Amino acid sequence: MPVQRNECPVEAVMSMLSGKWKIPIYRCLYKNNRPVRYSELQRHMPDISKKILTEQLRELERDGIIERKSYPEPRPRVEYMLTSSGRSMIGFLDMMSDWSVQHGWINK
Repeated sequence: MPVQRNECPVEAVMSMLSGKWKIPIYRCLYKNNRPVRYSELQRHMPDISKKILTEQLRELERDGIIERKSYPEPRPRVEYMLTSSGRSMIGFLDMMSDWSVQHGWINK
């Protein structure tokens, strides 16, 4: 479901990142700091099904967090990377991580 622009700003961001696999996808793209192929994403998340990975990637792309680039080759190649909007999210995700550690939700 697309993010509604009339939602509370926090709800809009949480809607963009909701889903079991969106943060792991985001983290993989951020840590690699380069375009990542679909198969590489699968290797980083062996428990995700192809269907769910595709759905989550489409939602992240629709919300402007990632960019998908397709290369018309004999064996089609698709790469994913963070958009500038996606990269700009790292600051507040780091703050959320710090908060979680600070309040004992997870050990870092």
